[in-house]
Amino acid sequence: MSMDFCNRVWILFCATICYSGLFCCEVTPGGNPNIPHIAKYFCTKGRYEEVNPYLIEDILAVNSSVLQPPSPQCRQIHMTAIIRHGTRYPTSKNAKKMQKLYDLIQDNARANHSWLQEIQTRWRMWYTEDMDGRLVQKGVEDLRHLAIRFSKLFPTLVSQENLRGGRITFITSSKHRCVNSTLSFKAGLTQLWDIKDMEFDHAVNDALMRFFDQCSRFLEEVDKNPSALTELDKFNQGPEMNRVQQKIADRLEVPYNLITDDMVEAAFYLCAYEFAIKTVNSPWCRLFDEVDAQVMEYAIDLKQFWKRGYGFDINSKSSCILFHDVFARLDKAFTEIKSGQQVSEAVTIQVGHAETLLPLLTLLGFFKDSDTLRSTNYASQTQRSFRTSLMLPYAANFVLVLYDCGGGDIRLQPLLNEKPVRFSSMTDQQVSMPLYEHVKESYRNLLQGCDFETECQLFKTNNDV
Repeated sequence: MSMDFCNRVWILFCATICYSGLFCCEVTPGGNPNIPHIAKYFCTKGRYEEVNPYLIEDILAVNSSVLQPPSPQCRQIHMTAIIRHGTRYPTSKNAKKMQKLYDLIQDNARANHSWLQEIQTRWRMWYTEDMDGRLVQKGVEDLRHLAIRFSKLFPTLVSQENLRGGRITFITSSKHRCVNSTLSFKAGLTQLWDIKDMEFDHAVNDALMRFFDQCSRFLEEVDKNPSALTELDKFNQGPEMNRVQQKIADRLEVPYNLITDDMVEAAFYLCAYEFAIKTVNSPWCRLFDEVDAQVMEYAIDLKQFWKRGYGFDINSKSSCILFHDVFARLDKAFTEIKSGQQVSEAVTIQVGHAETLLPLLTLLGFFKDSDTLRSTNYASQTQRSFRTSLMLPYAANFVLVLYDCGGGDIRLQPLLNEKPVRFSSMTDQQVSMPLYEHVKESYRNLLQGCDFETECQLFKTNNDV
């Protein structure tokens, strides 16, 4: 019996009993009752499959047609991939908020809904502070499957020959979830090719993959500065978020003052984590309708915009060290191929965090809207391109592939989450695979400047001794 048939039967059943006044099922627009109706708004807590829905049917499917070099003789010569770790447990900070919400519902919620009764009587708070962001089994699979898909998309680069020959380099952040994601990616390849006679090293490099921890100016002016998130604070106190809080209080039948913005966020994350980790459409998801989820997505995007994105210049400049590292690898491959040598490093796999990817994407100018995201322009930002749900799910990846098209014609293709994107710095943004030298020219100011030490230095004031 096909999944489509089962879904159609479920939808018909739901429609019948909803009409009868018993209860109404929540189904996604795609008709799958196992996927929360708000799953596409989960931002950095979202599944990779929501960004590429064809993976729901076949997790190893690839769309090779997205790689369209200008001529058939173009061949892939190098790729650098910067990858976010896979699905993880909540951080200890989020686990605390979830526990508070759970306790509040247990003690105060009085509404007579079947989903609420499920939370109060059958669902148990199983998230603990000591989980603290560690990789879950789904996260292991995220990276293992990504490795296999990369081997299909880039078969001459992500190959057994290059792996055995030491031409694939692995670099990771020191965090457990990143190290384990790196191990999972490698396992995907060794299992694919049944390699049992060799092991492959990885390097831990926080200077590259956690540059934000080592940028004094970013830490002082943004990360540890409460005023950096003024726009988010205003939005959390504004009419859109207040309405979400009131609707949730009404659904639970608790006093409005008990549902804070932290409580709303905890409920949203509970829905997201239950789905991402366990593939469960949990009763927590029934606390939100689609309008609520859009407000929550905007709040999270506001935070990311001001703390890691275009809100402050130092957010992107903190990634200068990674930016130069990427172009140094591309330059090396470019020079080797120009001089007729074999490319010594065919593939670089670098595993980090959402906080690694977003500043770099910002520095490169991707997903920049004409208007700044603010607390007051929610209604006008419905079509914004800065949307972390699409940019930064678990296992998000930014890939740069160099092609040699013959006669000195060397081109660069950028992809985000296995889909081509276009360099916004290029004059002709219609070119999906521009000449590498043209890309370098478009980023000339950053390549000649953007010094990490200079950018991240704290400026002394007259009061400093």
